[in-house]
Amino acid sequence: MKLKQLTITFLTFCVAAFSGMKAASAGSFSVIADGLYNAGGLSFGPDGNLYVTEAGIGGSGACVPPPSGQGDSLCYGTSGAVTKIENGKSERILTGLPSLALPDGSGGAGPRDIQFDSKGKPYVLIGYGANPAFRDRNLGNTDLGKIIAADFKTNSWTSVADLANYELTNNPDGGDVDSNPLGFVIDGKNFVVSDAGANDLLSVNTGSSKLQAITTFPQDILTNPVFPPSDTPSNEPAQVPSQGEVVRAQFASQPVPSSVAKGPDGAYYVSQFTGFPFSEGGAKIYRVGADGKPSVYADGFTQLTDLQFDTAGNLYALQYANQSAWKGNFDGSVIKIATDGTRTTLLSGNGLESPSALTIGSDGAVYVTNQGDRPGKGQVLRIENIKSVPEPDSALGILAIGALGVGWLHKKRSPSDS
Repeated sequence: MKLKQLTITFLTFCVAAFSGMKAASAGSFSVIADGLYNAGGLSFGPDGNLYVTEAGIGGSGACVPPPSGQGDSLCYGTSGAVTKIENGKSERILTGLPSLALPDGSGGAGPRDIQFDSKGKPYVLIGYGANPAFRDRNLGNTDLGKIIAADFKTNSWTSVADLANYELTNNPDGGDVDSNPLGFVIDGKNFVVSDAGANDLLSVNTGSSKLQAITTFPQDILTNPVFPPSDTPSNEPAQVPSQGEVVRAQFASQPVPSSVAKGPDGAYYVSQFTGFPFSEGGAKIYRVGADGKPSVYADGFTQLTDLQFDTAGNLYALQYANQSAWKGNFDGSVIKIATDGTRTTLLSGNGLESPSALTIGSDGAVYVTNQGDRPGKGQVLRIENIKSVPEPDSALGILAIGALGVGWLHKKRSPSDS
């Protein structure tokens, strides 16, 4: 069995029991928006309102093959959008954005994240999720795989940086050519982007559009991993061991960077979405300092999709599911990592399912896009009423805790996978 690229349908972003968990909690939430189509990233604007991206449901336009070459094609449309949430009401204020999805509208690749610069100007990250060579060839001139500068007043935008083309012409990690940018931050005059398909962290100057790779991320060698049963339904049957197949005791898995946040120490912190077979407790948070080398900051997570720091230096991590996604349970979790390494689960399950992104409001509340893989059923939640319940200490936890100073994504297969 070879490690395969995951199809866009496995862009499902996974711990029933967290190693290193210091505390658990019982929280509640309120739904402040619903009916979203493949909800992605969210951010507060300078007007104090909350903005969320919708990747859309593709359309009836031209199509590209999925990264693995197996399964349905991904077809183009202009169903992507940005929605504003103001005083409890939702309004799509940027529409007609590019979108790519499966025929049923699932696996949407389109607007994935939104950020505002210091002057309040909005920028939107557009995902892609396939080989960049097919983008222009099959779809024509679209903004998939790019960063755009948006104008909400005129419902228009301009392209700022072409991330997918950078992967096509440079391929920094030397594996299969694939681009699916999922999250970014604005750091002064630079955009810093996590491209899950390319398996790299990129930087682009807002003025020159000059792109460069900051770093790529290593494979994991899993020992005695747990695989799906041979009769497990899969979009890529080759991923599931056949009946009687001898599975190796060590297995190469390629986790990918799913989001990035800038820490109070100036370093970039990158969440990891584990690769097939999506081992529980196998995801890490990397710290990338000025030397561009990734080091493990914290571990023991499962399929992380987003990170965010609050003003006190606490780091919040979002898990897509608390078990390997192939088990069919999509209860997710929000975990707070204090500056001393203490972990608290703010919310786990109880309605939190397949969440895709989070942000921290000026009110100190955590806002999460929920059911982000379910077109037409996406929500934005506000988590509240958090009550911690102590749990036993564990051997695992924050690694390099002093670093702060203040305390199925798909990926390509590298040439060594076989």
